[in-house]
Amino acid sequence: MIFENGSFFVGWGTLSLINAGLAQSKGRSGLIWWLISLFLGPIATFLIVILPKESPLM
Repeated sequence: MIFENGSFFVGWGTLSLINAGLAQSKGRSGLIWWLISLFLGPIATFLIVILPKESPLM
């Protein structure tokens, strides 16, 4: 079964942390994207990758 030994949850949690770092590198809030990633997982990764880099405010 996929939930055996909690490996599914460990993988999902790891992906959410990677997404937070990726979002921060593109000038976005890591905390917000971490929360989004907990619910959307790979879809959030796709969104982070396709969204343009945030331009800094003056």
